[in-house]
Amino acid sequence: MQINDRVRALGDQAQGQLTKEFARIDAIAQENTQRVLSAFQKHRVADGYFAGTTGYGYDDLGRDKLDQIYADLFGTETALVRIQFVNGTHAIACALFGALKAGDVLLSAVGAPYDTLLGVVGAVDKGPGSLKDYGVEYRQVELLDNKPDLEGIARAAADPRVKAVLIQRSKGYSTRASLSVSEIGAMCRIIKAVNPGAAILADNCYGEFVETIEPTHVGADLVVGSLIKNPGGGLAPTGGYIAGRRDLVEGAAMRLTVPGIGGECGCTLGQNRLLYQGLFLAPHTVAQAVKTAVFAAKVMELLGYETHPHSSAVRHDIIQMIHMKEPEALKKFCKGIQFGAPVDSYVTPEPWDMPGYDCQVIMAAGAFIQGASIELSADAPMREPYTVYLQGGLTFESGRLGVLLAVQELLGGSS
Repeated sequence: MQINDRVRALGDQAQGQLTKEFARIDAIAQENTQRVLSAFQKHRVADGYFAGTTGYGYDDLGRDKLDQIYADLFGTETALVRIQFVNGTHAIACALFGALKAGDVLLSAVGAPYDTLLGVVGAVDKGPGSLKDYGVEYRQVELLDNKPDLEGIARAAADPRVKAVLIQRSKGYSTRASLSVSEIGAMCRIIKAVNPGAAILADNCYGEFVETIEPTHVGADLVVGSLIKNPGGGLAPTGGYIAGRRDLVEGAAMRLTVPGIGGECGCTLGQNRLLYQGLFLAPHTVAQAVKTAVFAAKVMELLGYETHPHSSAVRHDIIQMIHMKEPEALKKFCKGIQFGAPVDSYVTPEPWDMPGYDCQVIMAAGAFIQGASIELSADAPMREPYTVYLQGGLTFESGRLGVLLAVQELLGGSS
């Protein structure tokens, strides 16, 4: 692996200036590790829980105990942790369909959600079966100066037809800042004040364990995420989770399977051990990913690029935006990230028509788990301002190398 002296020196300079930021990240990881370990001990996790089931999956003790542990960690009544969720979008869709019925209104509090959810709500036509097709109306409160419009949220949520409010913690492919748990709490209080009956659903993807509390600790009724992002710790092979108010979790479970069965079925096929072990490692693994993001920001800032969040900022998710400004620079950066992957490092990423998106997307992701965003990856929609979204890194050491290879490719190769 050839990294030239200039790039190595740049990396050393960047890391040397991040002592304070890294110490803050380590302190959060320590506290979250204690929370996870305490939950494992409280629920008396035993080797027998790692056995898998087949077929219907009745009486899967490990699966049901993991539900309880997730509920404990997120401070909720119950949880649903299942490998049958194909991705985070699927888990969020189940949560929305479980909370809403014909004639209800779904309100997105921070503008449009992820591109892949636009078809779910029916804002764009991506095939049959959207919430719109089932008589649920969708509305959104636009950002104000690229931040949540609290007054606008209060006005929109006051409509008694609004039965669910979606808060997306992470930025997705927008340029707004990701939301802190404190900011989500403030939004929850405003919504509850004007519409106590509305269910607040937090899309928690990319945010778990970045802080020491989660949205359900500050007023969200439901929190949803993907197991191949933060809480899977890089080991979960697939799946998602939903944690929150019992009736909302049960509604989502009925949507995942069928009414009358809900969460009672769903075999684990021998994957319980990986789900438990991944959760146990998650606070540490998330810290490695956050360090990688902070390091990437500092290196790119030293080169004069605009980043968000800034390398000195307190983090609320694992995503790092870098504004590349033009398409060729974006492609080179992603090419370098791919070179730094442990899997498919020889592949050159190219923009393609990715399902669920309205423009071509370039994605660098040489991962052990296909599409795992907790592993080092970089992706971007091929549209102005050509911003790359970097996330993940199972270890900081490997993440650091990936970032340096991306910088070297950007600067013109190994010479």
